[in-house]
Amino acid sequence: MAMLNRVHLNGLRAVETVARLRSLAAAAGELNVSVSAVSQQISRTEKQLGQALFERTASGLVPTEFGAVFATRLGAGFRELAQAVALADEATQCTLVVSVAPAFASKWLLPRLSRHFDRHPNVLLRIDASVRLANLDHSDIDISIRLGDGKWPGGRAELLLAQEVFPVCAPAIAQKLKSIEDLAQTCAITDERAMINWESWFETAGVPPVTFLKGARFTDPMLCLESAIAGHGVMLGWQLLAADALADGRLVAPFGIRAQSGLGYWLVTSSVKAESRKVRDFKLWIREEIEATMARFGSVNAEPAGAIAVERTEAPSYVESDIKLRQAGS
Repeated sequence: MAMLNRVHLNGLRAVETVARLRSLAAAAGELNVSVSAVSQQISRTEKQLGQALFERTASGLVPTEFGAVFATRLGAGFRELAQAVALADEATQCTLVVSVAPAFASKWLLPRLSRHFDRHPNVLLRIDASVRLANLDHSDIDISIRLGDGKWPGGRAELLLAQEVFPVCAPAIAQKLKSIEDLAQTCAITDERAMINWESWFETAGVPPVTFLKGARFTDPMLCLESAIAGHGVMLGWQLLAADALADGRLVAPFGIRAQSGLGYWLVTSSVKAESRKVRDFKLWIREEIEATMARFGSVNAEPAGAIAVERTEAPSYVESDIKLRQAGS
């Protein structure tokens, strides 16, 4: 390291830039100095090293054999320096922008955010509650949480949780359900924009579909959930939407049967941007929260109160290549 004291850093930058760009003028533009200043820095550096780095030709400066090797090593070193400086930038750019659908944000994410605040007090979270599939390469969004098949052009997707669906209702309604056939005496609460349907659940349960009484219809899963909690009927729910209401007894899953929907929640990031520390930390945190939720969810639903014994068929496996359903931001 002591040898570096005899060589000026600006001169080393000039050598690396000229060797990389093959032009004094281009190097001067990148370094924001004059062409003569770049030329003088190179000459000074050659004297300090006691080695010729460039040959002066009619077409410009051409690296010598030593100069080419020297410049390659400098390039690697400056890249390391740039990454080191980027760490400082990253520490100051402490806002994490998470794009997530309103239902996911309201019913699952928000009640758990205090634990992220406690673990990463220097990170400010901004939640973009939207079903819009933003272009992650050209926006300030750091990471999205999306429901679908994991195939979003230009995005890097990691499966967070495969979605399972099952009936949920208020305890008072569950007491009246002695068999799956009794669903015909209840109202179905319907999300008109849902990507899931009852047929897959009846198939998993191994029983013919029933015809529900006409019930309330909504265009938002949060309203469906609140309607179910209010005792208006039965809805087809899923883990993260219904987990907290099941855990505190506002809802019951009366049959203890869950069917794979063929969809999943995915963490989606840009395929071209480097992944920052704050994104990696968020991924680790949310996976831990999902694991804790599912452990609690499994405990609550292991032997649901009043569960009806039904012979089940095997649920279809979650195979990504077989998913043909459209994507959505629910």
